[in-house]
Amino acid sequence: MSRPIARALAGPMALAAAAVLVPLAHPAPASADSVVIGGRPARSVDSPWVVALSSRDRFGGMRAGQFCGGVVVAPTKVLTAAHCLSREVLGTAVKEVRDLRVIAGREELRGAEGQEIPVREARVAPAYDPHTNTTDVAVLTLASALPAGHVIRTAGDGDPAYKAGTSAEVYGWGDTTGVGTYAHALRVAPVRVLPDEACAQAYPGGAVGRYEPSTMLCAGDERGGHDACQGDSGGPLVAGGRLIGLVSWGSGCGRAESPGVYTRISAVLRSAADLL
Repeated sequence: MSRPIARALAGPMALAAAAVLVPLAHPAPASADSVVIGGRPARSVDSPWVVALSSRDRFGGMRAGQFCGGVVVAPTKVLTAAHCLSREVLGTAVKEVRDLRVIAGREELRGAEGQEIPVREARVAPAYDPHTNTTDVAVLTLASALPAGHVIRTAGDGDPAYKAGTSAEVYGWGDTTGVGTYAHALRVAPVRVLPDEACAQAYPGGAVGRYEPSTMLCAGDERGGHDACQGDSGGPLVAGGRLIGLVSWGSGCGRAESPGVYTRISAVLRSAADLL
């Protein structure tokens, strides 16, 4: 029986060049070594708020140490998925990762443009539950500020961007095919926000994980073919120019019957406001 799998690169260095699809006993997050399924190239000038999380010590230099995504919500604050900072992904405690950085303004991971900014502090939301993936968010405080133009607006409670049927886009550097075809350049894929009822039907609990609408949002393509995938965890889901979700978990990649599950940003703004 298949189970939701982590969508993140796993450390340490011995696993540096491969996205490790580890079946978990509970719904697993989606991180950033995969590029979005069914996507197209994206330009950092058009989406300066998309950043890559990097640790060359843990993941090697082939892809600049990228292992998850993130999004800039204030000049010194980046949101990512809490599971990206777990021991299962990093191979050690996050406080032991001495070269944890955010790469901003860089489309091509092998390039030199943009900035690599050290992370001064990493804090996981107190309400995060790794067994259920509820409130799957962490806040990174940067050692130096990014320009104000890198900051994206967030969508609070009642924002129409959360309405089912809304067109949205998911960004990342992850798996483009679902079988380990890793991208080196930023990509974006079109999806639609799906009704909570459809998400609850896709993820009713047990081996496939449980969808919790109070802290989660799901989006995808009714026909399949567009989705986040391994290595995209923590990356942004954007609708109407506003941040509505963070890549969190899912079952497979690009399957019509298994949409991607995202951390609901309005829930983050309520439960983790003190971290921002």
